[in-house]
Amino acid sequence: MKILVVDDEETMVRSLSTLLAQEGYGVAVAADGPQAIEAARAERPDLILLDVMLPGMDGLEVCRRIRTWSVVPIVMLTAKTAEVDKVVGLEVGADDYVTKPFSSRELVARVKAQLRRSQMQAQDLDRERFVAGDVEIDVASRRITVAGKNVVLSPKEFDLLKVLVGHAGRVLGRDFLLNAVWGQDFFGDTRTLDVHIRWLREKVEENPSKPVRIETVHGVGYRFRG
Repeated sequence: MKILVVDDEETMVRSLSTLLAQEGYGVAVAADGPQAIEAARAERPDLILLDVMLPGMDGLEVCRRIRTWSVVPIVMLTAKTAEVDKVVGLEVGADDYVTKPFSSRELVARVKAQLRRSQMQAQDLDRERFVAGDVEIDVASRRITVAGKNVVLSPKEFDLLKVLVGHAGRVLGRDFLLNAVWGQDFFGDTRTLDVHIRWLREKVEENPSKPVRIETVHGVGYRFRG
């Protein structure tokens, strides 16, 4: 497995690279925001350790941009301790948040936990049944129930809801959802996705104008709240 380390402090990069290599991980590095986005696309890492304070583009914006097309686990690293900073990081799609200074044991444990979660979610997408909150999906029969009531969806609506529920709690970018549901050869634009989200909300939300299950994450995409 490969981990992308993004930090502009050379001593921190060397320390993390050595630690992760000792744990058996391959390591790629980036020193600023633009490099981080380029490396995330080129290296396709299994996890990203991302410092918040970066030159060129801060880590929150890097996270937001990566989330538009990838669900790679992202662990934010920061010297900030304010609760609002952690909330913002998690809202733009970070999976975890580690405050400097941290122990090597703690960081490795967080990394392993996120990698396990990612692997389990990837395997779970092949399941025949999904449950998140009061939404249940039977894949074989393509049957949906919301709060115990059957809901009829179009094929694309079904596939879209399956991906959302299969990644419940995670921020899913528009490009990721388009690729997952319509395929990489799709030549439309994100308006197609937004229209289907609106149709889906009309069928699974009690009040589609104030959705509580399918949440919009501005500038990124959507998240299913189970």
